[in-house]
Amino acid sequence: MRPRDPNEPHRAASPLELFFDLVFVVAVSIAAVQLHHSLTENHIVDGLVSYLLVFFAIWWAWMNFTWFATSFDTDDWLYRVLTVLQMAGVLVLAAGIESAFTDKNFLIVVLGYIVMRTAMVAQWLRASGSPEHRKTARTYAAGIAGVQVLWVLWLLIPNGAAQLVGFVVLAAAEMSIPMIAERNGSTPWHPHHITERYGLFTLILLGESLLASANAIIEALHDETALAPLISISILTLVVTAGLWWIYFWPPHHTAISGLGNTLKYGYMHYFIFAAAGAFSAGIEVEIDVLTEHSTLGDVAASFTVTVPIAVFVLGVWIVAIRRNADKVVNIVVPAAAVLVLLDPVVPIPITLTAVVMVLLVAVLVVHKPLSTEHEKLTP
Repeated sequence: MRPRDPNEPHRAASPLELFFDLVFVVAVSIAAVQLHHSLTENHIVDGLVSYLLVFFAIWWAWMNFTWFATSFDTDDWLYRVLTVLQMAGVLVLAAGIESAFTDKNFLIVVLGYIVMRTAMVAQWLRASGSPEHRKTARTYAAGIAGVQVLWVLWLLIPNGAAQLVGFVVLAAAEMSIPMIAERNGSTPWHPHHITERYGLFTLILLGESLLASANAIIEALHDETALAPLISISILTLVVTAGLWWIYFWPPHHTAISGLGNTLKYGYMHYFIFAAAGAFSAGIEVEIDVLTEHSTLGDVAASFTVTVPIAVFVLGVWIVAIRRNADKVVNIVVPAAAVLVLLDPVVPIPITLTAVVMVLLVAVLVVHKPLSTEHEKLTP
């Protein structure tokens, strides 16, 4: 398994990578649905905790495969088989999400996660055949395998604060593996390819919000008493989702990956961006329930289920990609817009202020081009 050339021209996501992403659509969708149910039933804290724990497993498994693939994607038969095995683990994990939310039973989630990570160990052991990356690959394999044993032991901890603390410790252990392994020799990631993969996963998550917009119209067709508000929230959801898409793809993300520190920041901060995008769709579903009188949440609390994810998404993108590529005006307007969307609960019509803020923010981005893009145009 030879490493890929990090300077390979026209490197793009492979059909296998796109196929791999499909199973994550399933897992993300189920997690968003369960979060929606928890929020609309006013189980806010329990729902958010379960969502963040489950989403970590989804995000970390996806991210590890993505970074491995950018460096060692040989696309031979064994690589494909091990990738399909990881996909099977995602489906097992997805099947256990409901019990993780309702009963705090993470057995199936952990089993699915271990299947994915075991396949990842096999991939790294294959990559250790490359002399220049042998030590790094073996460090990855040993670290991942060791933490999986600890996840099995974690299942023995009773539900409660101790289990949550244990999860945080093991999640930190998982995230420390790349920091340790890469010090033995950096793997050859491809900046354009890796940021394209992140962009594709962002599109998957924003697609969940578009589904929520369609659900609002469906509900409107069955509930004439809330026809106007439901149609309005459907349109506003589309506007906000388009705004989030515009904001995310405004800066050239590949410039954010330079050196191990910036690369880790870019990768790890995307946990909040991805989780916020998934939670946004759940918040829209909560708003629909409120309008159709199927929720125990009040109007203000329901609006926060929409505005908080949007604010987190915008701030996350600003931190990892926009800030270093923007002028002073954009660097003031973007975080200010994230704060303004939190005022949405005081507006009688759900997410109206947020939609207006998103439109104005996009208008500012249209006028102010990314600095690095302008530099690239001037550079021969």
